[in-house]
Amino acid sequence: MAVVYFDIVDYDSVIARAKEFRLNFSDVLQGKLMAYDTDGDGDFDVEDAKVLLGSTEKLKEKGKNMFRPSFIQIIKIFKLCSCHFCHFLLLFILAKKKKPKLFNKFDKTIKAEIDAAEKLRKKGKVDEALRAFESLVQQYPQSPRARYGKAQAEDDVAEKLRSNDMLQRAINTYREAAELPDATSDLLMAALKRRAERQQFLGRMRGSLVTLERLVQIFPEDISLKNDLGVAHLLLGDNKGAKKVYEQVLAAAPNNGFAKVHYGFILKSENKIAESIPYLKEGLESGEPGTDDGRFYFHLGDALQRVGDNSAYHWYELGHQRGHFASVWQRSLYNVEGLKAQPWWTPKETGYTDLVKMLERNWKTIRDEALAVMDRNTGQFIPEEENLREKGEWGQYTLWQQGKKVGNSCQGVPKTCSLLEKHPEATGCKRGQIKFSVMHPGTHVWPHTGPTNCRLRMHLGLVIPKQGCRIRCTTETRQWEEGKVLIFDDSFEHEVWQDADSYRLIFIVDVWHPELTAYQRQTLSPI
Repeated sequence: MAVVYFDIVDYDSVIARAKEFRLNFSDVLQGKLMAYDTDGDGDFDVEDAKVLLGSTEKLKEKGKNMFRPSFIQIIKIFKLCSCHFCHFLLLFILAKKKKPKLFNKFDKTIKAEIDAAEKLRKKGKVDEALRAFESLVQQYPQSPRARYGKAQAEDDVAEKLRSNDMLQRAINTYREAAELPDATSDLLMAALKRRAERQQFLGRMRGSLVTLERLVQIFPEDISLKNDLGVAHLLLGDNKGAKKVYEQVLAAAPNNGFAKVHYGFILKSENKIAESIPYLKEGLESGEPGTDDGRFYFHLGDALQRVGDNSAYHWYELGHQRGHFASVWQRSLYNVEGLKAQPWWTPKETGYTDLVKMLERNWKTIRDEALAVMDRNTGQFIPEEENLREKGEWGQYTLWQQGKKVGNSCQGVPKTCSLLEKHPEATGCKRGQIKFSVMHPGTHVWPHTGPTNCRLRMHLGLVIPKQGCRIRCTTETRQWEEGKVLIFDDSFEHEVWQDADSYRLIFIVDVWHPELTAYQRQTLSPI
């Protein structure tokens, strides 16, 4: 008896090899394959091949989906065509990603009309496509595929016209397509997923959450949908809801990297520093789609630094290599490329010498107004809320935030505000702040970076103890002086110690990076 052995076929490698051929197949070969269009959708695809070959045994090996064709199945492949390339072609077809089944039984009877409208859409004739699909929906209101095509065409027209009203029409039509009876599960999935994406694009976060909740209800075994639902909770600022979702995901799929990085991110936001580290680390190491994000490298490194683990800089370096950080030291995430980058600046380098001279000339006036506010009501100095302190007390009294005055804060320090209003590079800096900062003895501020490279930060010393107060930016440590301005780029790592025996008071003034154009200063989003 002859024994025939067939190796397991890794179809990922088959696809990779097939992409190298770049061949046009002959009409004869196409005709041979069309003869096996078993599902009547007009082409030969993986579903047809499955019918042709009979049942296939699906295996799990090294995380990949693989098939072991039986001897009889191989013989059937050989019968299609005697040439080796036909055999290879069929393996390639089997390996192709399953094409979504968008046509129900009725839709197949009008497939030619739907295909004609879809052809217009794919050719970029979006207005004609929309009219064609509108006509189809009017003629066949019970057709889920026609209505889904109408939604896609509206979506395309919205992109072309940059029209939120048209996009809202598309969002509504996606819902209508999904609600029609006899919509295929693939169409239902595609319509609702796109609806959720476009709702998020319009800022309809709550609506997107509802759509994703419905998807998870319909497809409870789909882990990727639950991951998307977790992100929707995060976009709403609902960390508690997101945490619950990711706990469910990790209970069902303990090695899911996407869920791990997001769950670690949430734990970090809850100040569960040590607990967050393995989730962030293992999630990043998984390399799964959606994990290669600068925020996760940022927070893993920060968590490691806070537990005294110097491997933080290994992850910062990886983040830099992946293009998320400008360098190991400069780790801001909201940046404009090409700006001059250095940790410490001189007044002359900034071009803001007039502002620096004004601050240093009037430092006693600024100091006296700050002290008066402190004496009257220390409650106006709000404790730092960004979880940057390891220990101690650190209060801030903000005058400008994101280029706008904060409430009536200037009423307490009118002379200071009057002086600053002559300097729009500071008061108009939408990515910065102007504030007083008081730090009490025994305070340590963790190494951290600011959010953007679009600003520089000035520190004017007002009340500085003789010893014990210092600031490090990258590898250089400096001390404040009363009446003098220090300038640094806070997108670089910096750290502060207050080991004196009395409080330290400074005035912080953020200014636009001097290389930003007037147009950029006007159009950059606030931070």
